[in-house]
Amino acid sequence: MKNLFKKWNQMSLVKQIIIGLIIGIILAVAIPEVAKPVVILGSLFVGALKAIAPVLVLFLVMSAIAQHKSGHETNMKSIIGLYLLGTFLAGLIAVIVSFIVPVSLTLAKGAEDLAAPGGVTDVLKALLLNVVDNPVKAIFNANYIGILAWAVVLGIALRNAPDTTKTMISNFSDAVSKMVTWVIKFAPLGIMGLVIDSITTNGIESLLSYGKLLAVLIGCMVFVALVVNPIIVFTAIRQNPYPLVFKCIKESGITAFFTRSSAANIPVNMKLCEKLGLDKDTYSVSIPLGATINMAGAAVTISVLTLAAVHTLGIQVDIPTAIILSVLSAVCACGASGVAGGSLLLIPLACSLFGIPNDVAMQVVGVGFIIGVLQDSFETSLNSSTDVLFTAAAEFKKWRKDGKKIDIKKAA
Repeated sequence: MKNLFKKWNQMSLVKQIIIGLIIGIILAVAIPEVAKPVVILGSLFVGALKAIAPVLVLFLVMSAIAQHKSGHETNMKSIIGLYLLGTFLAGLIAVIVSFIVPVSLTLAKGAEDLAAPGGVTDVLKALLLNVVDNPVKAIFNANYIGILAWAVVLGIALRNAPDTTKTMISNFSDAVSKMVTWVIKFAPLGIMGLVIDSITTNGIESLLSYGKLLAVLIGCMVFVALVVNPIIVFTAIRQNPYPLVFKCIKESGITAFFTRSSAANIPVNMKLCEKLGLDKDTYSVSIPLGATINMAGAAVTISVLTLAAVHTLGIQVDIPTAIILSVLSAVCACGASGVAGGSLLLIPLACSLFGIPNDVAMQVVGVGFIIGVLQDSFETSLNSSTDVLFTAAAEFKKWRKDGKKIDIKKAA
């Protein structure tokens, strides 16, 4: 038993997750009733990650800014630029594909009781109110916009604090990070529980009637991950981007696929940035920020489901309106929460661009929840892995400008 435990610890996290995934599928298919109690492991794992992630973000960002040395450059402008560009292009690709492969829906009931934003002003107002939310309340509600805002303000306020104070904050940050690594060690068990939950609760049959819609959604996300993002990274680093792309998908995307939460995947991304040798002052801020605004997968979801509603209702769409939808889906995606299903409630806002009534739009949201088992998993995987990808791309671009040699294969 000791030897088995030792071999298990020597395996990489990805291999452990794959084993947990396989066991989960076997149990869910072979003995679903017996396996149901194991579902609690998935809830505990995701719950623990979601609980610790807000505290982690607060201390990491606050510590990074408080200890930032004057004259030490970061790449935040470049990273934010890449985040916004990637999100817009993802929305644009989704719009183009939706015109090439139009999808019609059998609208589902059951989402009418959910409240969605009434317009762009509502989204912007909510974002601004989240910025000035009570810091304790922001942590309690996992309001990452508010947490980031207060962490930045506190970090700036502590720039002139004594070194002992900064050391204490850094120690808290390290302690919370250590707690996160303990939680992540249980990822294989947690993912086994999540897989069993998905299969026993929803079944594979519920996805079959929406096969074409899922194919368009997943196809767009895969295209963005394997074609669009590598092109963006290549323009930054002038080297073959695929070793880095596959590294991010393997070590960040797979975990995010099962947790279905960009926020819960922050600790995994932080660890990956450290392995890639990136600047901690930069990624301590860019990764939590990316979990909030870098939402290429959400832009794809909003665009595809909105145009599916448009095609279902027979509404004619011209090219200027389609471009506006691409921009609107990117803006909406940036306002989506980093939790499972966070992008779906912004679909009615995009539907309002075409005059689609809210009750019909909420039925489209219902369709989104039906296919959410796969759609949201792929969406989060794309969102989260891209956080590290663009952070690394901006860092490597700076290295290239400074004349520092970049070995992508070695880094990845």
